[in-house]
Order: sequence, then structure tokens, then C-alpha cells
Amino acid sequence: MDWTPRQIVAQLDNFIVGQAAAKKAVAVAIRNRWRRQKLSADLQKDVTPKNIIMIGPTGVGKTEIARRLAQLVGAPFFKVEATKYTEVGYHGRDVESMIRDLTEIAVGMVRKEEKKQVESKATERVGEKLLDLILPATASWNPEDAEASEKSGRVREKMREKLEAGEMEDREVEIYVEQKVPQVQVLSNVGMENMESDFQSMIEKMIPRQGQTKKVKISEARKILLEQETEALIDRQTLSDKAIHLVENHGILFLDEIDKVCTTGQSHGPDVSRQGVQRDLLPVVEGTTVNTRYGPVKTDHILFIAAGAFHVAKPADLMPELQGRFPIRVELTDLHRDDFLRILIEPRNSLTRQYAELLKTEGVNLEFTRDGLEALADIAYEVNCNTQNIGARRLHTVLEKVVEDISFQGCDLENKRQMIDAAYVRQRLGDVLNKEDLGRFIL
Repeated sequence: MDWTPRQIVAQLDNFIVGQAAAKKAVAVAIRNRWRRQKLSADLQKDVTPKNIIMIGPTGVGKTEIARRLAQLVGAPFFKVEATKYTEVGYHGRDVESMIRDLTEIAVGMVRKEEKKQVESKATERVGEKLLDLILPATASWNPEDAEASEKSGRVREKMREKLEAGEMEDREVEIYVEQKVPQVQVLSNVGMENMESDFQSMIEKMIPRQGQTKKVKISEARKILLEQETEALIDRQTLSDKAIHLVENHGILFLDEIDKVCTTGQSHGPDVSRQGVQRDLLPVVEGTTVNTRYGPVKTDHILFIAAGAFHVAKPADLMPELQGRFPIRVELTDLHRDDFLRILIEPRNSLTRQYAELLKTEGVNLEFTRDGLEALADIAYEVNCNTQNIGARRLHTVLEKVVEDISFQGCDLENKRQMIDAAYVRQRLGDVLNKEDLGRFIL
């Protein structure tokens, strides 16, 4: 979709409050991808994405901005903590495995689209197969017998009408169901993830597909057959090619906790592995070819968004070469009392709306007054200031505590109209806030 930067920011505003600088940076990065597609082939390969580092405390919207952005533009998105990777030779995962994980996500997205395209044809095939199961051909049937063929055709059409009308859903038929090849896990050191996927592919080719005949209702048989026919109609090579193209040109990798792999100047201890992770990250971010089970994937034009709180370390503590691969740095601000209030009101699927809709399923009408929302924002901000600052996530814990009794009683409530005002909020949270140690534990 050819969203303009202004349109992208407007869409992100529906879900995330504030953080205009970060929204602007990612919007420009996505628009530049669209612009790159309009260039000549010679110039396209030289225009690389401007990777971004987001700097800010936890709970201010770093991950949410990247996740919503990927959903908006239909790009494969994978979030990973940089701390799960270690230098090759240490116990942990190889950094190249994140490209393989991103490719798996792209394959799932492409498969979903391909299924939509072949769905009508697959449905037709399923209908014919179900008719074959209900009316199996007999050994004595002669295809040259015109009268018998005409009679068989009339019966088949009558059965087709019943099938389409849903009159035979409870009838049982026997179908053959293939069993999936079990996943093979290689217990090995770091850097062997590619060997695991290759070994899995080899096992799938070596072991013949096994299955069994099951007697199921037509309603269940239709689902099984539809899955089988859909998979049969999808060309695997085309699927792999489209997925790789999607990853290479539209993939977004979100590297969280990047500050945790910064070195502090020591040449021993955990700093050795941290520096090794940075060295291993460098070629992936810079541009390399990673072998996956679907084929080689080039990382030259994948957009990398790194994020970290940088409380102890700072971006300058990253290797200079890696710093150069993240030319855009944006700082996300702490959330204040007014930000908490906006988070409760403005987003399309705000927390207050989520709770109201959940309880509405049991006939309970949950309403939040303006002073109730202000009290929630005041308390969330106060607890963040006095204890650990966890950003917007504090609203989850505060709001859960406030509506706990209403959620517990649910449909048993005599009064189906529940009002959350400032007095109710203070009543539910007063005791907790008066006990600082208990507040630290509960909220």
C-alpha cells in the first residue's frame, strides 16, 4: 500500500499516544521503501534502508510502533531480544536464525494469500470428492450404458443439492488422513539452526507419508479435504519465491534490548560475548546472504529497528561499525499523567473499551466517568514515580485491580450497569497505595 508519511503517522495515532518523533522516523523509512521500488533496477540495489535506533524506557511504545507499522503495510515482522543471541561458540542462538524466523513468518503470510486465491477451486474439488465418498462407483457399473449414466448423474445432482443445502452434515464417510512428519530437533551448539532445517527437509523427503482411514462426519470431512486440496493447489516453489521476495524487500526486524549487548570497556566476563554478538550482528545488518529451508535470503534491504532503554549503557557504547548501520536515532519520552489519560481515552481499542466489551458479553454495562479515568491516570503516574517506572504497562495492573470484583462476579451481578468513578477507583486502590511495600508488589 502506498501510504504517505502523514497517513502512516495518522494511522499510528489510532493506537499509540504521543511519540511523534518515532512515528515520523518509521513513516519516512517505510515511504522510502515505496520510493525505492519506483527506481531503476541499477539504482535500487544501491539504495539501502536507513535503520533506526529507538531510545526510551520500557512501556512507552517502542515495540507497539514497530508492530502496528508492520500490520499497516502488510510486511513480515519479527521481534526478538538481542540478549537471546550469543557469540558463535557460546551457548545460545546464532544471530542468523532471526532471518530464518522472519522468513517463516513471510511464508505463513504468503500461504494465507495463496489459500484465498485457490479457495474457490479447492471448494469445488472438495464437493466432488464428497460426492465420490457418498456415491462410490460400483464394479458392475458400465460407463457405456447411457441409461445407467443418466440415472447416476441425476442421483449425483440430487446429492449435490443436499450437500450444498447442508442436509447431510451429520452423515459419516471414510476419508484418508495423512499424518504430518514429526519435527526433528538437533541438540547441538550455536550456529546449527540451519543444519536443523536442512535435516528436517531431508527427513520429510526420506520418510514416506503415512496416514490412516478415518470415519468422520461430512462437516468434519469437508474441513480436512479443504485443507488437503488447498495445499495441493499451492505451488511450493512459487510460495518460497514470493516469501523470500517479501522478506528481502519488505521485512522488518525489531531488535529489542539492544543496550544489553553494549560493552562497558571490560575485556573479560560477559562483555566478551556481548562484543561477539555485535560482531555477528554487523554482517546481517550490513547485508549478507542467509541460507534458509526455502532458499537463500539477502538481508541488504531488510529494515532493522533496534530499541533499548539505555539506562546504563549509551548508543556510543556499541561498536562504531554497528552504530554506522543505524544512522537514525529517535528518543521516546517518558509518559506523564496526561499521557496516561489519553491512553485510556484516545486509542481505537483502548484498555477501557476492551474491559467494557469483555463484560458486555455477559450483559454487564461497564462505564467509566471522566473523573474515574483521571483518577486511574493519577494513580498510574504516581505509582510509576514512587516505584519502578514501567510506562503504560502500569495501566494494565491498575485497571485490573479496579475491575477485579466486577469481572469476578460478571453475570451474577444484580445491577448490570456498573459505573467506575473516582470514588470507586480510590476505594479499590486506597489500601494498596497506603502501603508502599504492598503497592510495590501488587501494582
